[in-house]
Amino acid sequence: MKKAFLFFSFIWCLFAFSAGAFAQKQIAPKIDRDPILEADASHNLDVARQAFKLRKAYKAVLLRTEVIIAAYPDYSKIEEVLYLTGMSSYYLAEGKGKQKIDAKSEEEKKKYAPAKLREDAGVYLTQLVNQFPTSDYKAEAEKTLKLIQAKR
Repeated sequence: MKKAFLFFSFIWCLFAFSAGAFAQKQIAPKIDRDPILEADASHNLDVARQAFKLRKAYKAVLLRTEVIIAAYPDYSKIEEVLYLTGMSSYYLAEGKGKQKIDAKSEEEKKKYAPAKLREDAGVYLTQLVNQFPTSDYKAEAEKTLKLIQAKR
């Protein structure tokens, strides 16, 4: 009986402590995010999302999302930020939305020129497609990029 117990204990130890038990799991590295910057970026994204979906205020979206991109590029929802920025730029270039471009100053004329807005939209949407290939926004971004290419 002792021999049987020792034999089964030995077999169990072989399986329990085999090389597979000690193999390292492939875990994606965790990014340490600043909770204050994350909260601020989340607030700006919420405001931008509402301006985009409800009010069609694309200039306001650009103001909010460009702040996020400049101040906190490691934001956890940066793919949505890139999408909103790219689509808002594209829609402004097409003259869509409730906010119209008021070219009072030379700086504003340059910033909101349709050709510049299309170029900016292409940059943001390309970045989205390249950095986030499994994004929910990828299909819409690729479709818009094709429209931008057709207008060149």
